Amino acid sequence: LYYLIGIFLAVTFLTLPISQRLDGRMTWLNLILAALALVSGGWLGNHGLDIIQRGWEYDAPPTADIMAAILLVLVLEGVRRAGGPILLVTALLFGTFPLYAGQMPGFLWGTQFGPVETVRAHVLGVESIIGIPMQVVAELVIGFVIFGSVLVITKGADFFMELASVLLGTSRGGPAKVAVMGSGILGSLSGSVISNILTSGPFSIPTMRKVGYPASYAAAIEANASTGATLMPPVMGTVAFVMASFLGVQYSAIVIAALIPALLFYAALLFQVDMFAARRGLKGLSRDEIPDLWPVLKKGWPYLLSLAVLIYVLMGLRLESRSPYYASAVMIVATAFNRDTRLTLRRAEELLRDSASNIATLVAVLAGIGLVVGGLSYTGVAGAFSRELLLYAGGNTALMLIAGAVTSFVLGMGMTVTATYIFLSILLAPALVQAGLNPIASHLFILYWGMLSYITPPVALAAITAANVAGSKPMETGFRAMRLGLPLFVLPFIFVYDPALIMEGTWINIVERIALTLVAIWAITAAFEAWIYGVGRIDVFSRVALGAGGLLVIVPELTTSLIGGAVLVAVIVVNRLLLRRNKAVA
Repeated sequence: LYYLIGIFLAVTFLTLPISQRLDGRMTWLNLILAALALVSGGWLGNHGLDIIQRGWEYDAPPTADIMAAILLVLVLEGVRRAGGPILLVTALLFGTFPLYAGQMPGFLWGTQFGPVETVRAHVLGVESIIGIPMQVVAELVIGFVIFGSVLVITKGADFFMELASVLLGTSRGGPAKVAVMGSGILGSLSGSVISNILTSGPFSIPTMRKVGYPASYAAAIEANASTGATLMPPVMGTVAFVMASFLGVQYSAIVIAALIPALLFYAALLFQVDMFAARRGLKGLSRDEIPDLWPVLKKGWPYLLSLAVLIYVLMGLRLESRSPYYASAVMIVATAFNRDTRLTLRRAEELLRDSASNIATLVAVLAGIGLVVGGLSYTGVAGAFSRELLLYAGGNTALMLIAGAVTSFVLGMGMTVTATYIFLSILLAPALVQAGLNPIASHLFILYWGMLSYITPPVALAAITAANVAGSKPMETGFRAMRLGLPLFVLPFIFVYDPALIMEGTWINIVERIALTLVAIWAITAAFEAWIYGVGRIDVFSRVALGAGGLLVIVPELTTSLIGGAVLVAVIVVNRLLLRRNKAVA
């Protein structure tokens, strides 16, 4: 772990500028910092056995203290460059918390450390910089980052977008459906929101605009499709691996739990883009613009084979740490038979650069987040905070969930999703579990709400990135993306109260809740888009009734669901009768 931190902190200093204003300058300082990272990380790695066997966390020789202090300073600079000033302030605030924890009031009081003890705890201890987040990166995440890079470099993105075009391109509003499906598949394998937008967006957004979707709407669709991909198995994002470690479960358990909510989110997107196309009279692509299925499959079999290998090794053999390496090796060998996709020297160099840069950013950010974990853990405040939260909420889970949702959303504006999740999984998740909620559902709840900042102004990083590709206004795109992503606001509350949607319960119950949630999603999206299948446009009163009925349907209580269903049936029947009367008059 020390070798890993030293090497990739060095890469961080060599690839990320000291500031945007000084981009390309201060090369000498970057070289010095990179050298210090290698020396301090290398020295500590070489003495790893001594640190454990001789208890250097509590009593270390002077050289070890000096190397630990150097690495701690370098970690803070790395998190500043990779995560930004807000994450740096968070890491500093909680990283230095052991220095003054004994002076804090109430439940914030904790065990206090001296400066040297604090440095030793953070760097030589096993709960801070080299704690669970960094262990997960070393054991699992690096392999999946490499797999995602191999997929992009060997033109796997082109194949999945072409496959989506073949399946959905000629349907009503086809290019938007292609973007939803293609970006969902690609993102589920790469696990990266922004790189997914930059990879698939230049193809999907112009195609959507070609058939009549406004630029901001096209960008919003791409932003949502790429954001949702972080929730879509089999790969999901870095945070899913961290979640599995925190919960002490197999990664496959997280994959199974996340599958239905992710599919429901994409179903909501498909409903919306289809209704929008129906209301605006948008067509799909012509048959001449769509490739034939067989040539596409013939060209893309290496990616389907590597995906099958990934899923089999991951879910079947349960070899989570090895699955991405096996899948990457299969993809590299299989694509070697095609001159357009084989790994040439130039592409191999690009692969190394892309992988190293992505891993370096992860290592820098998660080392900084390790300081937050360590500061709360060593002082004992984390457990006290959860107990106090449970006490103040008075056992009211709805109040805790709302507070957690708002906190996740606000933190997500300034920190990465992984950082937000780790922070709240220590403070909030234990209280939710103690209140009687399902552990996996509670952790997924935090993840979903932390992700909303990707598509919600004022930050809306995914929406702004897509807007740059589309040439649309960033804030307009952000608000459109927020409306399209409305199911992400609602879904977490559904599955945290009704774990059937995360595959907990009998099959009859699971199927029933999926069906009711699909009906609810259809009703809510129909209310937003002012369109009912078989009827057409609807008035404002019907929209309000549809939305209310949809919300009632998903309440996990039979009488309320039946009332909601009756409202939906009434709205459809009334609008069908009005349509028939209008046709008769015409």
